[in-house]
Amino acid sequence: GWVRSVRSQKEVLFLHINDGSSLESLQVVADPSLEKRDLTFGSAVEVQGKLVKSPHRMQNMELQAETIHVVGPCDIWSFPLKMKERHPLEYVRQFPHLRCRNNTLGALLRIRSKATAAIHSFFQDNGYVHIHTPIITSNDCEGAGELFQIEVEAKESVEETHFFNVPAFLTVSGQLHLEVMAGAFTHVFTFGPTFRAENSQSRRHLAEFYMVEAELSFTESLQDIMQVMEDLFKTVTSTVLSKCPRDVELFHKYIAPAQK
Repeated sequence: GWVRSVRSQKEVLFLHINDGSSLESLQVVADPSLEKRDLTFGSAVEVQGKLVKSPHRMQNMELQAETIHVVGPCDIWSFPLKMKERHPLEYVRQFPHLRCRNNTLGALLRIRSKATAAIHSFFQDNGYVHIHTPIITSNDCEGAGELFQIEVEAKESVEETHFFNVPAFLTVSGQLHLEVMAGAFTHVFTFGPTFRAENSQSRRHLAEFYMVEAELSFTESLQDIMQVMEDLFKTVTSTVLSKCPRDVELFHKYIAPAQK
């Protein structure tokens, strides 16, 4: 994992290592003789030792290190993230290759990963067939006209060129394809990227996002659809709360305190 903190004392060396699998870091206790010059905050390390019960109240286990190998050193003077400093999101977004090491964004991506898996599991467990609807399409599904058009750069001619001989766009929805598929499989869903070319910079208008869509045949009433939606939300929410409790708690504590 990566070193989140280094505390060197006369008789003992403390490290906190995080491998991205959870918000919590693993405390490593080592002999000071194992400390190296390049063992710094942000460095990538491989530690071997014995996992033992921790005497500390805040953690269950700790690792008594026997060997510490620095896989990738880190220059703490040029490294933009600093130890024990809570960086604003506006700051970490300047470093796309490092921002996922930030606790907030790391927690968000773990939650998203579990939610995505739970959505797929819900539909598979309830007999839905997963359909990969096209990303490049000539359909303007909702007639809004706000699509990203795909064009080939003209070499010599100034005439408009189309790679597919017809205008093609990035999809805004897989709905039309799903409606066709529902005529053969009764229960279908898709969960893929969609694109909207709306010229708005608000949070509610994303140029690219992932969308869940489902189609059901032989429904008797609107209640049939609403029940599927309710069950989906409850399943995904309970999965996220049970599998990512610390990540969710981070948001309840620091990001959206009144929204638990």
